[in-house]
Amino acid sequence: MKIDRALISVSDKKGLDVFVRGLHELGVEILSTGGTAKFIAALDIPVIEVGDFTGFPELFDGRVKTLHPKIHGGLLHRRDLDEHVAQAKEHDIQKIDLVVVNLYPFEETVAKEGVKISDAIEQIDIGGPSMLRSAAKNRDAVTVVVDPEDYESVLAEMESNEGVTSLKTRERLAIKVFQRTAEYDSAISRFLNDSQETASSFTVSLPLAQELRYGENPHQQAALYGNFADCFKQLQGKGLSYTNVIDIAAAAELILEFRRPAVAILKHTNPCGVGVDDNELRLAWEKAFETDRQAPFGGVIVCNRPLDVGLARVIKEIFTDVIIAPEFETEARALLQKKKNLRLIQMLDGFEATLNDPIVTSAPGGLLIMDRDNKALGLDNIEEKVVTERPPTKEEIEAMRFAWRVVKHVKSNAIVFTGKDRTLGIGAGQMSRVDSCRLAVWKAEQAGLDLTGSVVASDAMFPFPDGLISALEAGATAAIQPGGSIKDAEVTAAANERNAAMVFTGHRHFLH
Repeated sequence: MKIDRALISVSDKKGLDVFVRGLHELGVEILSTGGTAKFIAALDIPVIEVGDFTGFPELFDGRVKTLHPKIHGGLLHRRDLDEHVAQAKEHDIQKIDLVVVNLYPFEETVAKEGVKISDAIEQIDIGGPSMLRSAAKNRDAVTVVVDPEDYESVLAEMESNEGVTSLKTRERLAIKVFQRTAEYDSAISRFLNDSQETASSFTVSLPLAQELRYGENPHQQAALYGNFADCFKQLQGKGLSYTNVIDIAAAAELILEFRRPAVAILKHTNPCGVGVDDNELRLAWEKAFETDRQAPFGGVIVCNRPLDVGLARVIKEIFTDVIIAPEFETEARALLQKKKNLRLIQMLDGFEATLNDPIVTSAPGGLLIMDRDNKALGLDNIEEKVVTERPPTKEEIEAMRFAWRVVKHVKSNAIVFTGKDRTLGIGAGQMSRVDSCRLAVWKAEQAGLDLTGSVVASDAMFPFPDGLISALEAGATAAIQPGGSIKDAEVTAAANERNAAMVFTGHRHFLH
């Protein structure tokens, strides 16, 4: 069925000029509303106002304009049923073959800081979703476009098929409509839920981003949904697996803790080593790699500066699954491309914006929703949080700040020994904190690193003095921890007996 009449009403007018010119050249009659009609008229293209088409004016500041039987009847009546065709003729309902609608910018409105509920509600589109759903339901006869990215392909198909689109195209576009309206309604319900003291429900609808190679194991299927491509871009290498995606996210969150040039190495989301330097990524890498030269095998390397050829020459000799950077210098990329299976991932600006999104995890029968732990808490006025007789030195405070930013990214129970610019020993995920401490000390010994004069960070309180004593006996001279144990006085006494400095941040950073 040839497309003879189109109804166009859009908020986002990107690419619309080329599209409507193409429709006009194909002889398509165009109906429109408000600002879209003015936009089309300014192109010297004939356009019929919806109010003139229906014989009914817009009402209530435009809240009612397309909610009319001549609009929805023109979209919904089946062309293959004589009864529908007869009813349409009886009531002077003309068919509408193409709908082009994108919705009021509700998501953009509520993303603004301090938005009022009244302003958000005015951006809830009613007519738009109604037209989209009517058109998508009757996809056998009606073509519907909700995404400006589809203008070019729809127009090309019409031009090559005498104004007709294929059923396959109409089905694909209809699916996009229901995905988009589901996302839109989810955004509205989330915003209104969040405006209440307790959210009564949680709704999510995301498009398929890509099929993954497999899940945690090859026998498990996995897929990625959402806007991953706004956060990361894969430049080369094998397809991503479920664990790759989780590792990439963990690595990116960790590296964004630092403003100086920084490099981190991770394995199974746990940092193996982290280093910073005032000038060179290569030096930051050396500090990170010295922490553990074995665990990085098959791991993830991430940096917060463009990866240069100097660093590329070093890390290409190590078997690595993923390398992440905000950019890859041309020569560095050419060098790393020789390892065809190596995944090079560019971290895009869109990732940082997601750090305010909640964490969503599956749970039996539903989902767990949690605010993201996106800031190292307790580092402000750190000099005022000293609980020991000896205050930390300036260098120890600098090391404490570094250690605290790292330990929040280590699986609990977490213990991290550091200097002011590098990790020295990391103990992760043990059932007792003292075991994590012993593991970190052992890892430092294996790496040949001296813990004398180091700082130790604990993601949660030392429940007993034994863990702290173990760290101090290994060479640490200062500790940073949340505090909050009923044994805090005993733990502090143990630090004082050994002339160690200790800070209580007042905040823990569990990571499970």
